Amino acid sequence: MKRYKTEYKGVFYRLGDRIGGKGKEKIYYIVFKSDGKIFEEKVGRQYANGMTPAKASLKRSDRIEGRSISNKEKREQENALKLEKAEKKTIEYLWKEYKKGRIDNKSLNTDKCNFIKHIEPYVGSKEPQEIIKLDIERINKNSKDLSPQTQKHILALLKRIVHHGVKEKICLPLQINVELPKVDNLKTEDLNPEQLNALLEAINSSFDIEAKNIMLLALFTGMRRGEIFKLKWNDIDFDRGFINIINPKGGKNEKIPLNEQARKILDNHPKTKSYVFVTNAGKRFVDIGRRVNRIKEKAGLPEDFRPLHGLRHYYASSLASSGQVDLYTLQKLLTHKSPIMTQRYAHLRDEALKTASTLAGNIIVDTIKNFIENKNNSASA
Repeated sequence: MKRYKTEYKGVFYRLGDRIGGKGKEKIYYIVFKSDGKIFEEKVGRQYANGMTPAKASLKRSDRIEGRSISNKEKREQENALKLEKAEKKTIEYLWKEYKKGRIDNKSLNTDKCNFIKHIEPYVGSKEPQEIIKLDIERINKNSKDLSPQTQKHILALLKRIVHHGVKEKICLPLQINVELPKVDNLKTEDLNPEQLNALLEAINSSFDIEAKNIMLLALFTGMRRGEIFKLKWNDIDFDRGFINIINPKGGKNEKIPLNEQARKILDNHPKTKSYVFVTNAGKRFVDIGRRVNRIKEKAGLPEDFRPLHGLRHYYASSLASSGQVDLYTLQKLLTHKSPIMTQRYAHLRDEALKTASTLAGNIIVDTIKNFIENKNNSASA
């Protein structure tokens, strides 16, 4: 293409087809020398970019003085930034990887909400090793009006996301220690004999076979809600009298005794191909709160009594207060990973031991008293 000079040094143009219209337009170029090399660059079109010889001359001056970079350099920088962004394993990227293997249930929905509201705005664009303590402080400040338990869940979610990425070898670990807030929410629910009787009457009168038997199994085995939901028929060893708990909260598979009450519940429950308890659609439960709450309300129990959690706690409390079960055995029955969790029932066992100790003392005192009385009676005779 032919060059046409302009009145400005180092500025020329060529004629090319006009973009989006008929006719020709001027395409301006600049020529300059830098570091002993001669460069020729296109700087813009007459109509498409509004380029003029004067503007082109200014761009030439900027390039010579190093105040601007070439279009090629701009493209290279943009491509480098795009590549860097694509290669960065940000928290947002790690979250997408983390949730791929999760079941779409209530728990995942809670995590989604916590991530979008409390994690993504502050560290979503950062890689784990880029997160600093100030970022964690901002997350905590944003969630300060939430319950301590929810605040703990938010930070725990961030740690789980990063841990998953490290485990899959797609990111580096956090470089700071993210401390979870301490939450004192160990609530040990109890039922007095009158409340227990009312609850059993409400359960037995219910036509919801799934809800009533789930509640009874929680009461007579102390199993967690999730463990009951995931229970399959082939997890139950009717011959040896054990229930195998697969992938429990503690992580390691456990087994607990199948007592006669639990056996009777399962013997009379409708048999399905896989899971013991199933929804109307034939799938395993992920939540049954509304249905068990109806039974709880019919029994007139306190509003804050959690039906399935509460029955598990009642099972544990009954054993602990009997004084006939040590804490190690109780830990195994409840499949607690750590004895710290079982320790909440220690005071009940202590009370039972105190009662037994007092009884022993009274027996000894009465024995001595009777001996002395008999001795005195023999002497006077």
